[in-house]
Amino acid sequence: MASNYQLPDTYGMYIGGEWRQASDGATINAFNPANGSALATIPDATQRDVDDAVRAARAAFLGWAETPVQARSRAMLDIADLIQDNLDFLATVESMDNGKPIRETSNADIPLSVDHFRYFAGVMRADEGAATMIDQNTLNIILREPLGVIGQIVPWNFPFLMAAWKLAPALVSGNTVVFKPSSATSLSVLELARLVDEAGILPTGVFNVITGSGGKSGEYLQHADVDKLAFTGSTEVGRRIALAAAEKIIPATLELGGKSASVFFDDADPDVALNGVEMGILFNQGQVCSAGSRIFVQQSVMDDFMARLTNSFENVKIGDPLDPSTQMGAQIDERQLDKILEYVDLGKQAGASLAVGGQRVTTGDLGKGVFMEPTLLVGDNDMRVAREEIFGPVGVVIPFKDEDDVVRMANDSIYGLGGGVFSKSLERAIRVATRVRTGRIWVNQYNAFPAGAPFGGYKNSGIGRETHKMILDAYQQTKNILVNLSGQPVGLPYNLGD
Repeated sequence: MASNYQLPDTYGMYIGGEWRQASDGATINAFNPANGSALATIPDATQRDVDDAVRAARAAFLGWAETPVQARSRAMLDIADLIQDNLDFLATVESMDNGKPIRETSNADIPLSVDHFRYFAGVMRADEGAATMIDQNTLNIILREPLGVIGQIVPWNFPFLMAAWKLAPALVSGNTVVFKPSSATSLSVLELARLVDEAGILPTGVFNVITGSGGKSGEYLQHADVDKLAFTGSTEVGRRIALAAAEKIIPATLELGGKSASVFFDDADPDVALNGVEMGILFNQGQVCSAGSRIFVQQSVMDDFMARLTNSFENVKIGDPLDPSTQMGAQIDERQLDKILEYVDLGKQAGASLAVGGQRVTTGDLGKGVFMEPTLLVGDNDMRVAREEIFGPVGVVIPFKDEDDVVRMANDSIYGLGGGVFSKSLERAIRVATRVRTGRIWVNQYNAFPAGAPFGGYKNSGIGRETHKMILDAYQQTKNILVNLSGQPVGLPYNLGD
């Protein structure tokens, strides 16, 4: 059984139904960020490897595109069942490789992935073209067809869930995929490929996984024979992906960075508000593109709010990600932790006051890993810590006077990915939600990602929406066929006679 499967010391890439090392033998080490221990080595793909993966996907495309939609839908359901059957194992691999608590991977990341495959298996069955009569002699047929070979790149913060978000709609709509996980967190996706391969769910070449550094294999995937690029990650890299796609005149969807605003009005339920802050900035150690990192609190409740919040943050259990009682695990690596600490210092230098946290955890066994204290700074919306994406458990608390004041500050950002509004007045919450220019607003909750709810950003936070049936449009072409039913010549005459 897969639940008893032990991780190998060395992984291969999955190309054309075969496991292989990089053509030049280069590898990258995978580490457990909670204790620094080595997990395995993965290949560092070369241009030749990426060429082979794209070639395998191209060879498989026609057969998969012509596979009846019912069969493609059934394959997605089979993958969902496979993930469900191996949930505990995949959750453990994800926590070991990423550092996030097992309670998150086993209760959120992996179950949500199951649901996404099932959701797209269903909506694809209802995805229809159209046939209408333009006039009494002209039949207008509208067909939806797969694009072809899709290059997909995901980041290290949600490697498995992001894979489900991208793979399910691309595969079920008849495309073939060359998929690249982050070099820091490739293991769970490679395990998914192994499980799918062993179960024989997909034809050879339909699903390929390349691994390696983004600066190499990620660039190689911007390939002449790729028909679409789908990317989740930083705005900086996303901009380069978009330019590469534009040069090739192919589509690209981008889910990028954020600096989201969580707004807490004076009538918000205290317990709901407290949970909203914690979910907004502590979920996945704050390594979430939609993290509620700007915490706007109405002035009239600022003192009481901060007292409750500080006490809660001081009592968060930081620990071994595989301990079910752990609330916060490790950051992804030393470089990310250094970046977080640097931002805390920048905030203090700019005049922000440190309310709680702000330090690396160095006690006991946690000192072997990369752990950060839950941190709150109190500052203003003009500070760098309130403008730039920190990607860690650091929230900036900003007081506001009234609705107009907070809407103005919430919109004063280059990003527009997520956000939250907390109030007992649903009228006010909806009013503010419609005024804030961002792709997703949670009301009296935060960081929920159900299938069927579109997720994506405004402004520098990206292009396109995922986790909803509308993403199928980004993985399909529209073909129009006009049929002359009259049996007679139509259009302008060209035979002018004598």
